[in-house]
Amino acid sequence: MITVIGSINLDLIATVGRLPSPGETVPGTGFRSAPGGKGANQALAARRAGSEVRVVGAVGKDAFAGEALALLKEGGVDLSLVAETDAPTGTALILVGSDGENMIAVVPGANGEVATAALAGLSLAAGEHVLLQHEIPLDTVSAALGAAKAAGAVSILNTAPFRAEAAAFVAAADYLVANETEFDLYAKELALSGASREAKMEAYVGKTGRTVIVTLGGDGVVAAGPGGTLSVPAMKITPVDTVGAGDTFCGYLGDGLARGLALEAAIRRASVAGSLACLKPGAQPSIPLEAEVAACL
Repeated sequence: MITVIGSINLDLIATVGRLPSPGETVPGTGFRSAPGGKGANQALAARRAGSEVRVVGAVGKDAFAGEALALLKEGGVDLSLVAETDAPTGTALILVGSDGENMIAVVPGANGEVATAALAGLSLAAGEHVLLQHEIPLDTVSAALGAAKAAGAVSILNTAPFRAEAAAFVAAADYLVANETEFDLYAKELALSGASREAKMEAYVGKTGRTVIVTLGGDGVVAAGPGGTLSVPAMKITPVDTVGAGDTFCGYLGDGLARGLALEAAIRRASVAGSLACLKPGAQPSIPLEAEVAACL
């Protein structure tokens, strides 16, 4: 079982020829809506990877809620711990350029109501895997890390979006997953020593005894842990939309670790899944099925 504690959004997506500069208006070429939110995306990725998955989160009592949960329901994700609140369902306003790059503004809405009390009915088992991100209140993330440790569960924290105050607890996660920008910012907050990113990753391991995984986009993935360092090259693709790649990576990583795969094998599989997610538009619609990933390994 993988438990995902995190955000549930409806993504409102506009495509443009190129991303605008500050203060600039550019014409759009299309619009669509799709389920999103880092928690929901990672939950669906883990489910499509083959795991049984449940979600702890919240939505509003509005028209967006049903659409935000639609693919999770369709995929058989357990939503019994998703609360309805008076706050609106979270939304993400996304611009996607013709090169596949994106700009995103997130309005938390009901995700901001996922307080520590939401964990009261949650029973974690030893060996269970828990996926977390930073789109819900950080007090809840910190409490969930503590609950996972107390239960003997394995915690995986995706540090997106970067929030400086999270530096106080990121080391509590068994696996820390960050993109290169996020890791560099946390390295500064944690005063990690080293002349290179890799050296700072090793300093993090020496300081915490935990594993850190840094995604590098087209340059692949690097990881450091008590057992040493490793790197995995990226699958060569021409991206259509990169918005769901990181969440797909995290969900597949959680599934791979829960299956008992070695870290390098879990990262390689997750990296392929993240690359395949760049070939279709939309965060959740683009998440590949297990068989699609296996065919590319």
